[in-house]
Amino acid sequence: MSKPTVPPAGPARYGAHGSSLRDLPRLRSARRRRESSWDRSGGNRDYLALEPGASKTLCELEGAGCITHIWITAGALDFKSPATPERQQMMRRLVLGITWDGGEHPSVLTPLGDFFGIGHARTANFVSLPLQMSPEDGRGLNSFFQMPFSEGARIEIRSEMESEDVMLYFYVDYESYDSLDEDLGRFHASWNRENPTAGAARGSESNEEFLFAGTNLDGAGNYVILEAEGRGHYVGCVMNFLSLREGGEWDWYGEGDDMIFIDGEEFPPTLHGTGTEDYFNTAFCPTQTYSALYHGVTLGGGENWSDPVSLYRFHIEDPVMFTSSIRVTIEHGHANKRSDDVSSTAYWYQALPHRPLTLAPVERRLPRR
Repeated sequence: MSKPTVPPAGPARYGAHGSSLRDLPRLRSARRRRESSWDRSGGNRDYLALEPGASKTLCELEGAGCITHIWITAGALDFKSPATPERQQMMRRLVLGITWDGGEHPSVLTPLGDFFGIGHARTANFVSLPLQMSPEDGRGLNSFFQMPFSEGARIEIRSEMESEDVMLYFYVDYESYDSLDEDLGRFHASWNRENPTAGAARGSESNEEFLFAGTNLDGAGNYVILEAEGRGHYVGCVMNFLSLREGGEWDWYGEGDDMIFIDGEEFPPTLHGTGTEDYFNTAFCPTQTYSALYHGVTLGGGENWSDPVSLYRFHIEDPVMFTSSIRVTIEHGHANKRSDDVSSTAYWYQALPHRPLTLAPVERRLPRR
């Protein structure tokens, strides 16, 4: 019996393989690597201690490669003591920053919890293709977004806790290459919030007229999910809503059309949607939690949507390409009439350099009680 022929390994690179089960048998040329918080003394203190106001570098990778998976969990170092309001805000007080190829500015700059798929400083069990929060109570934070780099990568966590020390456990799984393909964009994520959005006075309108009547023929007052310059593609967002209306009337927060303006186009944009729940691939004023590969409702809002809402939509099969700029927006209520607490995390890939990202100070990120 002749020996099987083993194809020679080529130079380590990202490769043309996919991620399906059918692609798994294809032999790949790459070096599998990991950085983690394991206890270098051989003990069981497998975490980084993060003091209030401190920043820690989780990893600093050199050369070309691709981060394939990130797992993080965070908790109070003094976890046996009673929970404090500050501890309940931790997912908005910890900031994730990722910088590619020795760049001057981070390409990822978001609150930790929002990056991994739910806002309002909440965690809950859910499953999507790129992001997952896993038991217990969604505190196992996972990203499977592919994040290539050509000259290096740095991941940092900054604590903006006031008094609580944090213990941070993490894995960063990645592949190391000889070189990186030139046609690969760099992963980006940014956070935004309007609290409240600039709505309209109800005046003499009935509740139905306020929620459903009116016109918007320019999109100028829409909530902005993403504004980026350069060449790339938008791959999705997480959005969070909290109603600020009072009075007990029927309080559906949606009806906001999504409008995505590509490469400086005028109104109406090529991509114009029909309502908030429609953009997130749901229907008929959803209240139920639901998670699928590309869309879901992680926080349903409770009775009359008086509790926090969080939704996600990932453009994995349908990325939105742009060559010079993109502006991803959505109305806050029909015709931008609602004045609610709205926040979002946008995800996209683009060629460097990128427009510098900003993040609101901690006092403007904290969730309403």
